[in-house]
Amino acid sequence: MLEGARHLQNIHPLVIHFPIGFLMGAALFYFAAWILKKDDLAKTGFWVLLLGALSLAGAVGTGLYAEQGVMVHLSVREKLLLPHKQWMIATSALCFVTTAWAMIARPFPKKGKIVFLLLLLAMVGTMTFGADYGGRLVYDYNAGGNACRQPIQFKG
Repeated sequence: MLEGARHLQNIHPLVIHFPIGFLMGAALFYFAAWILKKDDLAKTGFWVLLLGALSLAGAVGTGLYAEQGVMVHLSVREKLLLPHKQWMIATSALCFVTTAWAMIARPFPKKGKIVFLLLLLAMVGTMTFGADYGGRLVYDYNAGGNACRQPIQFKG
């Protein structure tokens, strides 16, 4: 059905962009709600955060499933794949905490609002670092595709 998808080793690259967009969007909505003091923005942030958490679960699940089948040199696995996995698991933990907190104090915590926003910021930060490692895997070492011969050794 999708011509470009035929070259993928797994479906992980097809799902990863949803949590990136949703979680960054959720953080923006919550920060806007805090600055502008608009409850409607917090409600939108809450629903976007829920979508981000669900899509992140799918992205982590497909990533863990695909991990062993990714055809990269052992050096690339050590220098890029392992840190990518660690950053994204940290992102998942922060996402779980912020989503659970948002569900309990729906849509925006009245107490500890600054801590909640800092957790969202930390979540976006860990996701950004993890996504950078993932991007390097794909664009520097062809992880997940078959555009060139594998394995390519890590080049600092």
